[in-house]
Amino acid sequence: MTADLWAFEKSLAGQGYAKIAGVDEAGRGPLAGPVVSAAVVLPSDFQDRGVIDSKKLSPGRREKLFSHIYDQAEAIGIGIVDAQEIDRINILQAARLSMVMALAHLGPPPDYVLVDGNFRLEIELPHQPVIKGDARSITIAAASIVAKVTRDRLMLRYHDDFPQYGFDRHKGYPTKSHKTAIAVHGPCRIHRRSFRGVLEHIARPPSNPLSGGSNHVRS
Repeated sequence: MTADLWAFEKSLAGQGYAKIAGVDEAGRGPLAGPVVSAAVVLPSDFQDRGVIDSKKLSPGRREKLFSHIYDQAEAIGIGIVDAQEIDRINILQAARLSMVMALAHLGPPPDYVLVDGNFRLEIELPHQPVIKGDARSITIAAASIVAKVTRDRLMLRYHDDFPQYGFDRHKGYPTKSHKTAIAVHGPCRIHRRSFRGVLEHIARPPSNPLSGGSNHVRS
């Protein structure tokens, strides 16, 4: 086990907290798709097997650790906020909302929550923000992996509906090829229309996946 990643959990356990959840989000930066959060409660004897910040892992390694976390975790909750809600309330508020949703889906509720970031959540549970928490807390690191893999799988499903954008490759992030696809086809229904890189093209009708990438709206 990586001793440093357990420091927050050990300290909280020493204060009498038995079920400690870590919560993290994935997908604040993309131009398309939802923001996804995961909340994870790990057992004290969890074998970390190299669990670290999801951004430092290869896709294959994330998938393996995702399965390991699901096999071993005491509880996992997922929160998803779609592109339309992101546009309505802004991405920061959407990320926070997805975290609250993920925590609400935990059963039973945790005793304490470690939140990745520098902000607090509108929840009654005792909690604390941990800046760069996915590199400092084992439960937040586990949550970052679950959130990232969950979101990536959703984007692969969206690729089936909208193959012209290449969501299977960039997962909605603002790559050159993605921006070019938006310019050619216009935004589709999962694009974040308040984001630069998309809003410049919102006058164009959304692309129809059933018409080979034309700009006719589906009837």
